Amino acid sequence: MTLKVALRADVPIPLDVAFSVAPGELVALVGHSGSGKTTILRAIAGLWQPEEARVTVAGAVWLDSAAKVALPAHRRHVGMVFQNYALFPHMTAAGNVMAAMERPDRAEALRLLDLVNLHGFADRKPAQLSGGQQQRVALARALARKPAALLLDEPFSAVDRATRERLHAEILALRAHLAMPMILVTHDMNEAQLLADRMVVIERGRVVREGTTAAVMADPDALRAMGIREVAAMLPVTVEGADEDGLTRLDAATGPLYLPGVDSAPGTRLRVRIMAHEVILSRDRPVGLSAQNILPCTVTAIRAGDGPGVMVHLAVGADEIVASITRRAAAQLALQPGDTAHAILKSMSVARDHITGAGRT
Repeated sequence: MTLKVALRADVPIPLDVAFSVAPGELVALVGHSGSGKTTILRAIAGLWQPEEARVTVAGAVWLDSAAKVALPAHRRHVGMVFQNYALFPHMTAAGNVMAAMERPDRAEALRLLDLVNLHGFADRKPAQLSGGQQQRVALARALARKPAALLLDEPFSAVDRATRERLHAEILALRAHLAMPMILVTHDMNEAQLLADRMVVIERGRVVREGTTAAVMADPDALRAMGIREVAAMLPVTVEGADEDGLTRLDAATGPLYLPGVDSAPGTRLRVRIMAHEVILSRDRPVGLSAQNILPCTVTAIRAGDGPGVMVHLAVGADEIVASITRRAAAQLALQPGDTAHAILKSMSVARDHITGAGRT
């Protein structure tokens, strides 16, 4: 059920992109505002037709300009979630979900509402629901179409931070039940890194970088195309348990991390977003530091930028993090690929929303 997309147009914006999304995979389209991300979703959904295009899902042709095939939007099995919910205000939650079905089925609508954690809310109208609850209804409605592809256009931008964090966790859990290709458009790099398997970076209507989330977020050139400077990596950990002082021990591949505000049961697998500028490097294991987290690691690569800094890629077991340090510091440490080192991280340097579920394996 792979989604394959190839689009080219001169108006309303120049566009020349090609990419694919595998079954069960979530790909984030990222880039500056006006780069063409939402326009791409509109073309896939059948809401806009570019001059040259081919869109197929599992071999079924939705759009082929050369063959003059262009299925209308209602004939494409697409589920789409917008940032403004777009619910019918006069309908209940269940009614909104059933409105997307070819044959309305209340029992199936209730099942989908349960799937997005809205048990007991079926008979409430949108005005009686919070923003997060309305977005869950919109997601259930998108799934009610039994979509061959799920498109998410800035779906969490209209809710507050706490609600956004909960929705991120629910999307990660929901993905175990979803087999279709998924595309997420977002300006939030933390959101993209937490949720996506791969990223496609769009700049001025063209793909300038495509790859795994880890690879793209560790690539300074790709980050510059996205207009951000903060390199980051996702480190898998397992919850060991909470200590009396409020810190939780999380076991990484080469040692423990102690972080505050982690409310997960022992044995839970999580991922921690480690910002490169928060990592300090030492050749030897330091002593007498206030920093609680010291991870043995191996230097795998050193990438110099245009300015005074370098990116040091570090293997933590089979995982990777990145440290942003100055050229001077790298020279003083005499770091080379293959060298052993220690990555140091303050417990308070990891934001609460930089810790999330394990995601797809």
